[in-house]
Amino acid sequence: MPFEADLAHALDRTTDSLEPDLTTLMDRAVARGRSRSRRRRSAGVVAGAGACAAIAAAGLVLPGVLAGVRSAGSDMEAVALAMPRSAITGTQMIDAVKKTFPGSRFGQEHGQSNDPSNPNGGWVANGEVDVNDGRGAANVGVSALRLKLPLRDGDGLNCDNMVGRADAGDTCELSELPSSAALPGGALVVSEKIAERQPMGAGSVPDSEIAHRWTTTVTLKSTGAQLQMVQWNTAGDFGGGNTPKPTRDTPPLSQKQAVAALTGPTWAPVLGAVG
Repeated sequence: MPFEADLAHALDRTTDSLEPDLTTLMDRAVARGRSRSRRRRSAGVVAGAGACAAIAAAGLVLPGVLAGVRSAGSDMEAVALAMPRSAITGTQMIDAVKKTFPGSRFGQEHGQSNDPSNPNGGWVANGEVDVNDGRGAANVGVSALRLKLPLRDGDGLNCDNMVGRADAGDTCELSELPSSAALPGGALVVSEKIAERQPMGAGSVPDSEIAHRWTTTVTLKSTGAQLQMVQWNTAGDFGGGNTPKPTRDTPPLSQKQAVAALTGPTWAPVLGAVG
């Protein structure tokens, strides 16, 4: 999604102790989600486990390449990225998103490739598409990256970043999937629902006008491979840091369905390539 939206979210989770190359950071942020990286995995900012998404302000994520990053006001340890096992193109990511919603109509789309041979080129692949399954338009993005082992606490691996957000109706749930042929060693799953009030912190806006994003993060415990899906109940132009008004009440996929999709045959090649 829109870079401005990503940036807004990223600023909310900025780091205390990092001294990044801001020019590189912003360049990666723009390239990576152009938009919405929405919240996790930021290309240069986030090293947080959920995909390093600091810059992703709104929900998706921007690839994180820096290690040792810590979210402001957080006790979580930063999680560093590891080099992907093979390259994944932005087109592959976009196609996989579309295959996740068969029979739907698709709007604007954006993709980003990873580059295992060049750490400065980005270690996160990303695909984002506006999806309409007949129940209203939504924006859906999926990012793929690999975390260094052993896994440690960090964004995308726990719900620590949700402290103090319960009053806003935001939720977070942590669960695990057992080891299987598709998920050797099992996986950690973090499911979140976040209300995006415009302007930020506005409390008088009717619920019907507040957009939400649902973030589902699946991390393989054996390899560190991680997929993160961000669904918005709105779509269109996120430019100017604004979030469009809701176009539907619920996301295209429930959290359970999102987990099933990310661990199913459509995304298996991506999980294998990244981890």
